[in-house]
Amino acid sequence: MRRWPRKNDPDSIRARQDALPVDGEVFSHELTPWARAQESLTGVAVIPVAVVPLTLELGKYELAEPRGDVVERGRAQEEVFVPLAHTEGGLSASVQRGALAAAASGGFRTYVIQDRITRASCFVCNSAGESLELARWIEAELPAMREWLETAELPQKSTRARLREAKTHVVGPMCHVLWSWTTGDAVGPNMMTRNSYLLNMGYVLEHAPMKPERALLEANMGGDKKPSYEFFQSGHGKTVIAECTLTDEAIRRVLRTTAEDLLELAWAGTHGSAASGMQSVAFTPASAIAAIFAATGQDLGMVGTSSMAHGTGRRVDGGLNVSIRLPGLEVGTVGGGTTLPYARTWLELMGCAGSGKVYRFAQIVAASTLALEISASAAMSTAGSENFFQAHHQLGGLR
Repeated sequence: MRRWPRKNDPDSIRARQDALPVDGEVFSHELTPWARAQESLTGVAVIPVAVVPLTLELGKYELAEPRGDVVERGRAQEEVFVPLAHTEGGLSASVQRGALAAAASGGFRTYVIQDRITRASCFVCNSAGESLELARWIEAELPAMREWLETAELPQKSTRARLREAKTHVVGPMCHVLWSWTTGDAVGPNMMTRNSYLLNMGYVLEHAPMKPERALLEANMGGDKKPSYEFFQSGHGKTVIAECTLTDEAIRRVLRTTAEDLLELAWAGTHGSAASGMQSVAFTPASAIAAIFAATGQDLGMVGTSSMAHGTGRRVDGGLNVSIRLPGLEVGTVGGGTTLPYARTWLELMGCAGSGKVYRFAQIVAASTLALEISASAAMSTAGSENFFQAHHQLGGLR
């Protein structure tokens, strides 16, 4: 294989472009702002962006020390404009219809209930007995570990990533450890990876009463970038709930269905998800989440875990209370792709750019996801799911 230049200086970029037999349109943009975004930068892919208005009541949240609990400090109702970057016919119209039905019913209400990002390390010991002893030691040593990380002069250390908990799980000679962190307004995988490594190598291996044979930084107990029961139950990133009480009038006039038909769909869909072993109870959350992630510079590899969802629907006087819980919404408003010009602009549109905005952003993503769930479910609940069919027939692209 010919030597492929890896740097992102102008000569290397031009060498890669010249070597490819493709149309120059993908090379026509100024690439300097993207030079630090990834390796072997060669061109761009342009995605069309729709904007949908959303009415919601947001909570204002902050972390309370020393435990790192998410605490609500106030609430306010707002209208925000949500960017959706995608090429899926009907998606934007569906999100807008769900948002309109919610607005006609008083809007969405959103809540952030937890904030944790995890790295699942593993220490391989000589025996199950040693592994159990190590697990007990790690759990007892947690306060000392926190102090060590906060005070140690380590050039690789992230000062934003703060250790909160350590959950151990012993299987034979393996002591799995789920290190739990908060990382401020960044998603934080790089930060907590660096600190988890330093903790493993500089504290556990140096101070543990037994010497593990091997330390693995990530051993898959959490399910990083893969849907898992651990993340569905305990969260990974921001755990957020969005809800709305749809009035019968909005269901009839905007969604063109009935509360009873929506509940019939929910009944069948819940049993369907259980029969398939699905790690979600929801309709199509990934579409909305992926569209917002693409517009705002989020890590697209985290769409799978971020779109794990648990939706509910319950008949109430005069309407239908609907909600969605996103247990592991991995979003950030600083660092990574959020620093790119287009991403920063779309985040600014929502009032979500920079520090102190990540909980606001998480709530907007959750409400947008529920908007899509409402509209898509309404289309599917019609007789024979005809409205769902017609939407895909009319807006679905190729015939």
